Amino acid sequence: MSSAKSISIREMNKFYGAFHALKDFSLEIDAGEFLVLLGPSGCGKSTALRMIAGLESISDGTLMIGDQDVTEVLPKYRDIAMVFQSYALYPHKTVGENIGFPLKVAKTPPAEMEAQIKAAAEQVELDHLLDRLPGQLSGGQRQRVALARAIVRRPSVFLMDEPLSNLDAKLRGNMRAELKHMQSTLGITTIYVTHDQIEAMTLAHRVAIMKDGVLQQLGTPKEVYSDPNNLFVAGFMGSPPMNFVDGDIKDGTFSGEGVAVPAPGLADASGVAMGFRPEDCQVVEAGKGKLDATVFTFEMTGDQTLVTFRFGNNPVVVKMPNDFEVAAKTQTGIDFDTATACFFAQSSGERLR
Repeated sequence: MSSAKSISIREMNKFYGAFHALKDFSLEIDAGEFLVLLGPSGCGKSTALRMIAGLESISDGTLMIGDQDVTEVLPKYRDIAMVFQSYALYPHKTVGENIGFPLKVAKTPPAEMEAQIKAAAEQVELDHLLDRLPGQLSGGQRQRVALARAIVRRPSVFLMDEPLSNLDAKLRGNMRAELKHMQSTLGITTIYVTHDQIEAMTLAHRVAIMKDGVLQQLGTPKEVYSDPNNLFVAGFMGSPPMNFVDGDIKDGTFSGEGVAVPAPGLADASGVAMGFRPEDCQVVEAGKGKLDATVFTFEMTGDQTLVTFRFGNNPVVVKMPNDFEVAAKTQTGIDFDTATACFFAQSSGERLR
C-alpha cells in the first residue's frame, strides 16, 4: 500500500491532575515502519498510543501524521485503525458483518463493500468463515477478524494495543509471524504496544523502550539488546535478562567480591554494576573462570539448560547446551568473554562508556 504516512511526535506530555504520565515524549516514525512501544505495566506506552489515536487528549506537545498537524483533530479524521487487546467484536454480527462495519458506516456501495470484505478476509485466511458468529471462533480467529476489520479501512496507520496477550503461547507465536508478514505485505505504518520483549524483538523494525513515562532508548532490536543505554534497558531486554555483579572500577579493572576483570578505558568509579548476558558465559571447573559460585538450580527447557547461581546479592544465569547436567549446591566456575561485558553506574543507571 502506498498510503502509509510518517508520524512525528514532538515533546508530547500527558497530565492526569498532578500525575505526569508521559514526559516530553518525542519520536519520528517513518512511513511503512513497524515500531514497537515496549515497557512494563504503567510505563505510559498505552497512554501514548491512545493519544496518537485521539482517544486521550494531548496535554502539551505536537502530533503530526504525514504533513498534517492532528494534535487537536478528532479520531475519525486521523485516518488510523486501532486493534485492541479485547478484539472489540460485535457478538451478534457475523464475521463478514464485523469486518465490513467500517465500510457500512462510510456508506460504501454494497457490491464494492462485499469485494473489500472478501479481500480483507482472504488476507487473514478467514474467507471460509464469513457467516460464523464471533462466539463460534477460536481466540486466534477472533483476533484475525479484528485485524481484517482494521485492514478493510485501508488506513494510513495501524495502532495495536497488546493484541496477542489473550492468546496461548503457541498461537501467539503463529500470530506474530502472520502479523509481521501482513504488515510487510501491506506496508502500513504500525505502532504496536506490548510488555513482551520477545514480541518486540521479533516484530519491530525499531523498538522504543519506556519507563515511568520516559523514553529510555530507541533502536533496532539488535541495537537495544546488544548495546543498552542504561541499567533498566539492559535488565529488561533478554530472556533470561542480563546478569549483574556489583563492584567498583579502579585503574582499568572492575573488582567485586570474588571477581576482578578488565574494564579498559573506563574512569575510576564506585558503585558499579557489571552486566553480561547468560548466552555469553559458560559453566567451568571452580577456579577456572572469572568467578566461582554455587549452583542454585538448573532447568532443562528443551533446546538449552539454564543454570542459576547465587552470587552475592544477585542471581546469575548461564545458558548451557541441553545435555548439560549439574547438581544443586555444586561449587563451579563461571567464565565469560569480558569484551561482551557492560558497566553501569548503580546510582543513575547510566552506561559507563
